[in-house]
Amino acid sequence: MTDEGERFASRVRAVLSDLGDAVREVTERANPRQLRVSVMPSFAARWLLPRIGRFLTAHPDIDLDVGASSALADFRRDNIDAAIRYGGGNYPEAVAEHLMDDVYFPVCSPRLAGGRLPAHPADLAHHTLLRSEAEFWQPWFAAAGLDWPEPTRGPMFNDASHVLQAAAEGQGVALARSSLIGNDLTNGVLVRPFQITLPSPHKYFLVYPSRLANSPKLTPFRQWLFDEIAAERRDTPPQNKRQSPPRKPSSAKATSPARGRK
Repeated sequence: MTDEGERFASRVRAVLSDLGDAVREVTERANPRQLRVSVMPSFAARWLLPRIGRFLTAHPDIDLDVGASSALADFRRDNIDAAIRYGGGNYPEAVAEHLMDDVYFPVCSPRLAGGRLPAHPADLAHHTLLRSEAEFWQPWFAAAGLDWPEPTRGPMFNDASHVLQAAAEGQGVALARSSLIGNDLTNGVLVRPFQITLPSPHKYFLVYPSRLANSPKLTPFRQWLFDEIAAERRDTPPQNKRQSPPRKPSSAKATSPARGRK
């Protein structure tokens, strides 16, 4: 880009930023009780919505507006106050508070294959592996002692909650995240054929502009999130807690490729 082009782009960014500020000011005046939060669709469906009634009951003076989106929030451009994001915590020009970690483990319906569930990790060679964009099976294979490549065949979903729904319907084995499993294990909708877990490289963060650090609307929501997460940790049954039992390394290879592995 030329110097002239860069100066023009800089002025455009400044104008858009001023426009965003004006929109926020008008919106704030129209409904000063509204709190606009952007959340990933999977987290909204599987974690936030089942719990949000408790926040609404405790804070009837706050009008919570939840928008489901996976796009990174631009607080200068987008008309939102805060966002819950899943990543590495690097969100420039914003405050990012760590909410919780996550782990992966396989799950399936107890009705899968007529109840003939995989008894050992290598048995996955005979089952359909459900896949989700940007979430990979290969690291879990390695943790389980399987020298298998990343699957390139089989159903692919762009939302992690859809993968869990497909698993619940008996369509294959899914790689679940602890944050999204909800009550499906407790209620028997899904089961864990193995207890091997893999820590996720990503974490959940509450992200917001620094100007809202002491907002009377954001502060109660922030505290409610931390309280809910702490309560969930206390109530997690021991068999579902994040631990990986020691296993001997193995170079097990499937004698026949798993549907979804090649």
